[in-house]
Amino acid sequence: MRGTRTRLIGALLAVLALTATAACTTPATGTGGSGGEGGPPPSTANRVEPLENPPAPALPATATSSDGRKVTVRRADRVVPLSGSLSEIVFSLGLGDRVVARDISTTFAQAADLPLVTRAHDVSAESVLSLCPDLVLAEETTGPAEAMQQIREAGVPVVVVAPAHGLDDVGPRIRSVAAALGVPSAGERLTERSERRITAVREQVPAEDPKPRVAFLYLRGSASVYLIGGRDSGATSLIEAAGAVDAGAESGLAKDFTALTSEALVKAAPDAILVMSKGLESVGGVDGLAEIPGIAQTPAGMDRRVVSIEDGVLLNYGPRTDQVLKSFVDQLHAPGGGA
Repeated sequence: MRGTRTRLIGALLAVLALTATAACTTPATGTGGSGGEGGPPPSTANRVEPLENPPAPALPATATSSDGRKVTVRRADRVVPLSGSLSEIVFSLGLGDRVVARDISTTFAQAADLPLVTRAHDVSAESVLSLCPDLVLAEETTGPAEAMQQIREAGVPVVVVAPAHGLDDVGPRIRSVAAALGVPSAGERLTERSERRITAVREQVPAEDPKPRVAFLYLRGSASVYLIGGRDSGATSLIEAAGAVDAGAESGLAKDFTALTSEALVKAAPDAILVMSKGLESVGGVDGLAEIPGIAQTPAGMDRRVVSIEDGVLLNYGPRTDQVLKSFVDQLHAPGGGA
């Protein structure tokens, strides 16, 4: 029975792929469109800075996808990056006018009017294919797998970019995207600019002795999700660059995230807490955070030392990481510390 159901699903996906591809008779514009499901992202000072005088893509180009595939990209007039981080890189390379869609984590202002092609965090293959893309850029976590396979079976090149774990991944990710788009020289320029700006921020980090201990918490109050980051959370590199110690990792948490308990907080003993802004909002701000069991008993809770960074950029490790790091440093080391 399971095999029959799998074959039926596969046949349905193939039909949908053909239908979506056949509908590509009138190209959609890359600058218009409604905000799609969930509405447009906030349009504030949250903007990316494109390179000046970007080169035109030299195509065809063969890119090495992180899933081991060799992908030939013949056109890059209609690009769909399926994460906020990848979108940020494409726009920063100066090729934002070629982007025809966004995913839910793409929150910067220049992408506000692009159609949304994800439902929650799941990719809608039909929505992607309806935009007739020449190239899809994806993360290793992009899914569901069936949707990604449907896009490939429709003949669209899909390049998967290796994930970001820390500051050392800024350059490699930029270069990977630039290579897929046929603009390697622009990738080198953007890498140099990004790394230079990160270095400039790091040189201005105040020295505290001892270094403050920072716990990275992932919070979604509406879903009762309360997690503390460990060594593989992706935040350790940023915390250390800000002149601090990752309290979760240092206390022995080896996984990416662990359920937040009073015992874990006591062991981590954070002097400050790092959170995503929407996560902090979901628990009722700093006052609500302090009501989570164990928080008020930590040095961070007693001092109300909280660092809040916008969700769409905190762990991107891309062209705006210098801004993330500067905001982190300013909040962490400000008189009184944090929010």
